[in-house]
Amino acid sequence: MNSPLPARLAAELSTLLGDGWRTDANERLTYGYDNSRRQALPDAVALPRTREQVLALVRACRVHRVPVVARGRGTNTTGASVPVAGGVVVSLERMNRIVEMRPGDRCAIVEPGVLNGDLQAALAPHGLFWPPDPTSAAFSTVGGNLACNAGGPRAVKYGASRDNVLALTAVTGAGELIVCGTATTKGSTGYDLHRLLVGSEGTLALIVEASLRLTPAPGARRALRAVYRDVSSAAAAVARLMAQPATPSMLEFMDAHAVRLARDVGGADLPADAGALLMIEADGDPQTLPHEIQALMQAAAGEGLVMLDDAADPAAREKLWAARKALSPALRTLAPGKINEDVVVPVSRIPALVDGVQAIAREAALPIVCFGHAGNGNLHVNLLFDPADAGQSQRAQAALSRVFALTLSLGGTLSGEHGIGLAKREFMPQAVTAPTLDLMRQLKGVFDPDGILNPGKLLP
Repeated sequence: MNSPLPARLAAELSTLLGDGWRTDANERLTYGYDNSRRQALPDAVALPRTREQVLALVRACRVHRVPVVARGRGTNTTGASVPVAGGVVVSLERMNRIVEMRPGDRCAIVEPGVLNGDLQAALAPHGLFWPPDPTSAAFSTVGGNLACNAGGPRAVKYGASRDNVLALTAVTGAGELIVCGTATTKGSTGYDLHRLLVGSEGTLALIVEASLRLTPAPGARRALRAVYRDVSSAAAAVARLMAQPATPSMLEFMDAHAVRLARDVGGADLPADAGALLMIEADGDPQTLPHEIQALMQAAAGEGLVMLDDAADPAAREKLWAARKALSPALRTLAPGKINEDVVVPVSRIPALVDGVQAIAREAALPIVCFGHAGNGNLHVNLLFDPADAGQSQRAQAALSRVFALTLSLGGTLSGEHGIGLAKREFMPQAVTAPTLDLMRQLKGVFDPDGILNPGKLLP
């Protein structure tokens, strides 16, 4: 099937990209959806190998006012890479080189198509790692991580993608190659544009190279599992844990529903009276780590504690984390459909969020399960329903609106690491003031004057 793109543009891009230019219907379908399960058919797919090809492609598409949608490996859950306006999907999977490793500078320069997991494997012999560790790390790209400011459990100590990038080279919607930031750990030369591009979901520019801030791998890790009578007790413990001089490297939360699923479906060793669970990990020097673990154990203890386990060896630590890993597949036993949102509230308001979400679940007559990154106040709220049931689908969407409203009323925000994409864009006016939203639109106009980059995403 031939592409409906302007013939002149299609010929130009075919010549430019060779076998990296695809217009076959099956190929287009393959690149038309992401992990949100939303889908739209692009007019063509481009697989560039160089920044020069990306630059030429964007310039050509701008002349013809054809949309350009950047894509990593499609692990995004908000529809951010779905080509709702057609046009050209630019998959950066072939731009997958680790350009330079600079261990002495704690820096790696990479192309956007490098897999997070492959980068970590390449860094390990140098005793370094890149902190962002989303669940999809083994098969998500660095470019995709940067596009939505991916985080993961380690963000509580080491920060998300935005905190671990030094410089970016990118192609704007105006067809200009820009270099933002500097591959040094300090810099005060103008506006902080590279951090602006991180989390912009491909609406401002296409990242073609990134200089990443690396961190020395810790010498040792230890884990704790703390079981509480109720959510309030667990949240109070989170506040105490985060007040310690030694920040946990991970601090994960599971509500009573998540605990029950992990136990009954995932086979995790958890008590029947668990109202909430905290998975706590600390890392650091092997000599000082026991003292930090002792301090964390004292902070975890308190009103409502049911059980506290210390996993002193790697095998025991992995066994503790099995409860968390067992959770996602277990959710599918409750319902075939899942809306997974990643709202954030101040840590002290986690109990109000969880209590409010369960009230919404009761009124919607749908199960809603909460778990996530407690140290950041970033909880994954999973609304479970049957997509084939129109009534359930309608109630799920109504419940989602109420979850967002509740989150904002508690001083929180719509997303901690998944981004906005299609799923949350209509809620942006509730989360961001009108003058701020207007400024975002003005910035979009500066970077992308013709609105060709990922139209229909992020901005309402």
